[in-house]
Amino acid sequence: MRRYILFPMIFMSLYSASDFAFAAGAEYEGPWYDYTAYTECMHHPEPPLYHGGIIKDGTAGFQKMETGSLSPAFVLFNLTAVTRYSFSCWLKINRGADSALLRAKLTSGDKTLNCIGTSVAKRGCWSFLKGGFVLDAPSETSVIFFQNDDESKAIEISVASAALQPFSVEQWEIQQNASIRTKRKRAVAIHVSDAEGNRVGGASVSAQQISKDFPFGSAIAKTILGNSKYQAWFVDRFNAAVFENELKWYATEPEPNRLNYTLADQLLQFIRSNQILARGHNIFWEDPKYTPAWLRNLSSSDFRSAVSSRILSLLTKYKGDFVHWDVSNELLHFDFYERRLMNPNASLDFFVEAQRADPLVRVFMNDFNVVEGCEDGKSTVDAYVGRMRELERGGVVMGGVGLEGHFGKPNVALMRGVLDKLATLGLPIWLTEVDISSRFDRQTQAKYLEEVLREGFSYPWVNGIILWTALHPNQSCYQMCLTDDDFQNLPAGEVVDRLLSEWRTKEAAGETDDHGLFSFDGFLGGYKVAVRYGNRSVETTFFLSRGDETEHFNIQL
Repeated sequence: MRRYILFPMIFMSLYSASDFAFAAGAEYEGPWYDYTAYTECMHHPEPPLYHGGIIKDGTAGFQKMETGSLSPAFVLFNLTAVTRYSFSCWLKINRGADSALLRAKLTSGDKTLNCIGTSVAKRGCWSFLKGGFVLDAPSETSVIFFQNDDESKAIEISVASAALQPFSVEQWEIQQNASIRTKRKRAVAIHVSDAEGNRVGGASVSAQQISKDFPFGSAIAKTILGNSKYQAWFVDRFNAAVFENELKWYATEPEPNRLNYTLADQLLQFIRSNQILARGHNIFWEDPKYTPAWLRNLSSSDFRSAVSSRILSLLTKYKGDFVHWDVSNELLHFDFYERRLMNPNASLDFFVEAQRADPLVRVFMNDFNVVEGCEDGKSTVDAYVGRMRELERGGVVMGGVGLEGHFGKPNVALMRGVLDKLATLGLPIWLTEVDISSRFDRQTQAKYLEEVLREGFSYPWVNGIILWTALHPNQSCYQMCLTDDDFQNLPAGEVVDRLLSEWRTKEAAGETDDHGLFSFDGFLGGYKVAVRYGNRSVETTFFLSRGDETEHFNIQL
């Protein structure tokens, strides 16, 4: 047996416990989730989160792998079902390789969770792994162990500062709601006075939310054009959109030098007329299956010219129209343009050219299997962070983190751990293409969708959520539809409508007190306020933006 030392805890959360206690109420006495994460390799491991949680003595045994090698392992007893377990530790390679992708796995009875977290470990410094898991059934004995992604290399690793903290479903939900209270809402104080500045008590005040600050939307396609029922349904719910395929290169230039932006223009007109923000998706798609067929046969010089023309044409035409552009879509998984241009920095050049063409646009990476799970070795959280930092070192001002979010069965504990590491980039995080796999029935899709949306909306550094649910005839969507063809809700649509209602301020109404004050807690966004006192009345609007302090508004009758 090898002993791994667990250091005494230093609380390093970006939230303080007092923030949560205020938002959740004094009745909550459970552990608070610690958002701390690291993506730099450190000379020494930091202390364990939660004093180690239920890993108390820091003792790791060894687990024999399929290859015959041994892995440090933690034996756990009496784990419960549906509990959210947050796992973290520090890893270092002692010998056998300079770096390696290590995957934390968990065995429970005859079942194995193939990935509950990943980290790129290195020789000579300590790397942080953060993830977690949720069990379907209780387990008397479980084992967490580590596996090298490259099984051909035998390496020796050390593990330090391991922690496993359980949260009940109720504790998790309380803290989600506390986060929503502190990050998606704000206290409002409306002061009513007369023309001489005297406070007016007993005035009737009503505040109605008329717009939302948080972008929540869906993909749309050409099927929405000319369909007034679809358009009304969409506008009634969403304040953000992305075009499913209509801006992709194969759609706008199906033949060389024959540009056709007709459908994109029509979709953009619909978006503009309804004051909906839109993401630009995408300039380049690195998957060769989705590049224009004619592009593949060009000479090197013609290929370079076509690429430059694509950026200039698209971003000049739509300058200022889109809040984001996915510049190189799925760059972690594919490298068509790099190989074709024989330039490993080709994507960096694309980002630089895009920013030069439209300096106001926010440029994004966008990829799948980053937050959905961690079994995909191409799109681990460390791979995403590493590629983002490469682009930033090359001079790109990255606008945010784009996560597609095509989920199978969600693991919200792992999802939050991945988001914690991505948040170290200090950039807005967007869930850009959220859906649930069609291999599940509609009720299960709805259940899993709610888990993902609640986790995304409550996570402090998620700045927007876009669903990937463009409707095509015969209830055809990429994986998940919200409605039938007559726009009657399917189970997933019921979830969306219920959450949209929950995350909106119901009309706040009442009377001012003796100090002429009326107050309420409201979701961020635009409000219409009506004040009446005797035969005098005033109507006005205000926008409630994010802030930690109470927002004060003065209204004069």
